[in-house]
Amino acid sequence: MKFSSIYSKSVAVLALSGFLFASCVDYLDPFPNGNRTTEDIWKFQDMVQGLVGQCYDNMPRNYNDNEGVYLDGTTDDVVITSTTNSMTRLAVGALPTSQDPFRTYWDRDYRSIYLVNLFLKDRRGYNTRFLVNEHLDSLVKNRLQGEAFALRAWFQWDLLQKFGGKATNGQLLGFPIVLDPIDIKTETNLARNTYDECVRQIIADCDSAYKYLPIAHRDFLVPNVNDRVYAGSRYWGRFDGITTRALKAMVYLTWASPRFNPSNDLTRWDLAAKNAKEVIDFKMKVDAVTNGFNATRAVNWFDPNHPGIVFSSRYNNANDAMERMFYPGGFQGTGSVGATQELVDAFPMKNGYPITDPRSLYDPAKPYENRDPRFYANIFHNGAKAVKINTTTTMYTFENWANGGKDAAGPAVNSRTNYHIKKMVFMGLNWADNSINRQPHAKYFIRWEHMLLTFAEAANQMDGPLSARYGMSAKDAMGYLRARNNSDGGRGFTSDPYLTEVAAGGKTVFDQFVKNERRIEVCFEGMRFYDLRRWSTNLTDLNKPVHMAKITRNPDGTFTYKMDEVVETRSYKSAYLPIPYDEMLRMSRLVQNEGWDTWK
Repeated sequence: MKFSSIYSKSVAVLALSGFLFASCVDYLDPFPNGNRTTEDIWKFQDMVQGLVGQCYDNMPRNYNDNEGVYLDGTTDDVVITSTTNSMTRLAVGALPTSQDPFRTYWDRDYRSIYLVNLFLKDRRGYNTRFLVNEHLDSLVKNRLQGEAFALRAWFQWDLLQKFGGKATNGQLLGFPIVLDPIDIKTETNLARNTYDECVRQIIADCDSAYKYLPIAHRDFLVPNVNDRVYAGSRYWGRFDGITTRALKAMVYLTWASPRFNPSNDLTRWDLAAKNAKEVIDFKMKVDAVTNGFNATRAVNWFDPNHPGIVFSSRYNNANDAMERMFYPGGFQGTGSVGATQELVDAFPMKNGYPITDPRSLYDPAKPYENRDPRFYANIFHNGAKAVKINTTTTMYTFENWANGGKDAAGPAVNSRTNYHIKKMVFMGLNWADNSINRQPHAKYFIRWEHMLLTFAEAANQMDGPLSARYGMSAKDAMGYLRARNNSDGGRGFTSDPYLTEVAAGGKTVFDQFVKNERRIEVCFEGMRFYDLRRWSTNLTDLNKPVHMAKITRNPDGTFTYKMDEVVETRSYKSAYLPIPYDEMLRMSRLVQNEGWDTWK
């Protein structure tokens, strides 16, 4: 398996992880006996490689954290079952400084930036001799140099997404840019750079990485078989050139959006579209020919080699974390999160029309019939069946009615919304089996579908839905997305009159359509919070109450549905996340984001 070959625990990473993190104060303390120093790294080429390799281990590997589905729990897509969860407290405006869920990510990102800065400083990592053979040595050092730039861009982008925003001084600020190997936990007093400066630094690092990296880690791009020990598909999952283009597309998309683009600078939309299109073209014209990519192929959440991946984390093997948190207590899960009624209503019908359109044939008395197949692939509803993969065997049937349903809201192991999540659940797993079938899980940071959505949004902002300025229209991109098959076997749209109709409606109508399609496609992936924030210049979209399905079983076995029951009221005072409180106390030059007056 090509994915596992890169991420096997190498001597370099094992040695470095023990060496680097002996202390929580300094990133590079000597061993307890005092006989190692930072300089010792440069005596061992495995440790030099480990400066880069360790950063991949610092990335999340699944969606069951505050960067994944719990972050969606701060939006109108998800309700977290625990009312004391830190993300719930963020959503209802009751987050104390002592429970900051993002504090750890500030440390992680700067720790990773420190490591790659150490590698990049004075080109010392690049000038290390890794192999005796000069040609093979050049393959290694160029790849590592490119990865170091790309990783710095990645962790800077994470800092910008999480901590960038309008500060109390009225400026749009990002994070403190650090390009030298400085341990920010020591006596430092950093200031935040402007938002625009941070974007430009991330883009510059992506471009620097591109100069050193192969366009992709694929064996067919490495004609010399002997070179494939140090290049090619064994490095699948690490940064390559096309991934840096995808990262640029995402950065430009956010920078172009209303909250961060008050002057509506169209060049930002243009650059987002161009970079996304480069990734799309690579997938369709290169990977489609030689690497098994198919534009209609469903996402396989359990295949670390899935061709639709642009960039993914390392995987957790034989893992059932997602199944445990998504299933209710009746099926040995914890029911930790549930989809909102708002998200359910966002899914159209099987003919492609939204449920509000009279042509959709939506029946409020039978709200789960004849829905878009994507709905059934993502959400378990009342009466839904968990059918074992490749069989007709029903493992579990959901009972979400309030008057006696075993999966109804109330118990701490059931969703508060009467919906449970199916996306990323392996339907071959049943804890009652003699041999439990657990599959790999990973986090797909960038997928083919993400690039289609990025392109469609940006291209539409430039010229509307039908322009072919980039060799493909925004409508074409959405056509690819809606024609794609679903992860549970459902088929995509082969005929799509609604897409044709909405594309003819012009830029504004199509923009709302793209946003809804994005919501459906990326639900539970931890992207909705950032999308809502970048699209709006006020707090209205963040502060809408979210609803559940109130279900009653009638004596004749039918059900009565009440879909307007408020389950949680959101109360944001800021569209931005706070700079960690203890960092504000420690560094006098930091400026806090607006709305967090008690955190400074």
